[in-house]
Amino acid sequence: MADPLTILGLESSCDDTAAAVVRHVPGRAPEILSSVVAGQTALHAAYGGVVPEIAARAHAEKLDICVEEALSKAGLGLSGLEAVAVTAGPGLIGGVLSGVMCAKGIAAASGLPLIGVNHLAGHALTPRLTDQLRFPYLILLVSGGHCQFLRVNGPDDFTRLGGTIDDAPGEAFDKTARLLGLPQPGGPSVEAQAAKGDETRFALPRPLLDRQGCDMSFSGLKTAVLRARDALVADKGGLTVQDRADLCAGFQAAVRDVLAEKSRRALAEYMAGAPAEPAFAVAGGVAANKAIRAGLETVSDALGVRFTAPPLPLCTDNAAMIAWAGIELFRLGRRDDMTLAARPRWPLDRNSPALLGSGKKGAKA
Repeated sequence: MADPLTILGLESSCDDTAAAVVRHVPGRAPEILSSVVAGQTALHAAYGGVVPEIAARAHAEKLDICVEEALSKAGLGLSGLEAVAVTAGPGLIGGVLSGVMCAKGIAAASGLPLIGVNHLAGHALTPRLTDQLRFPYLILLVSGGHCQFLRVNGPDDFTRLGGTIDDAPGEAFDKTARLLGLPQPGGPSVEAQAAKGDETRFALPRPLLDRQGCDMSFSGLKTAVLRARDALVADKGGLTVQDRADLCAGFQAAVRDVLAEKSRRALAEYMAGAPAEPAFAVAGGVAANKAIRAGLETVSDALGVRFTAPPLPLCTDNAAMIAWAGIELFRLGRRDDMTLAARPRWPLDRNSPALLGSGKKGAKA
């Protein structure tokens, strides 16, 4: 039997500085001993979005504080750990570099093994932390920067069935919020307004539903919201409170419908492989949206597939998922050394062509 493992995880890929300690005893459910997240919303509020340089500086200032707090809440010192895991990409390079350097310092000072974790793998493996899903399962990873369907075959084995060819849903939520004068982050702001609106008032598009496959597009939907807004302003000289709520409701409904239909197609492809214990999970920041969750669960129920979604604090960026991914990789024998590099791009499926193209630094997604 494998030995119990207790691992410290660090996450700093965007605008949340996080540290967590997770313990796993074989044969038992994993235990989150502590999870600390220091958000940066107030730092970026005046800019309408995340400013990479500000985010990187904040990570450098807060990482050691978060680590100290996570260890204190877990009742452990570094000697009580088996390894330190850290997000090594993808993400805003300044933030990722801050986390990697902090983890290297801890590893060098303590002699603990170092494990670099793909941020997307952290999200994709979260259902095993929370619900102990068995491989293979299907996951919709949907966040501010990413949107893709993955068949999770193992801790380091992912097959992409489809994804966005342009904006991710979370990015579209943020841009829609800016178009309508709503505060950032855009997801919660749009969702709150949508609850007061009429989703049928505006005939917004459902992009790519007329094409086969599981790929998605949300850039045109965002543009349709812009045009609807401009038409209202031209006609009435501005937006009423109800106009804004109805636009938000229509936008959210369009995202929900696209994700639901594409999920139905991805589930059909996944089920064709006859998994022993079929399961469909959703993870990432947009998974916190209640309307979208409900749409996905309806599709899963209709096909008789188990549906799981992490608790809301584990949908958004956190370090517990990084610590858990580190445990999974540690048991596979993964170890990194001081040459571990911070990566702005790091696709999970290394065999499929990049959805968003490649540059000098490699595939974007």
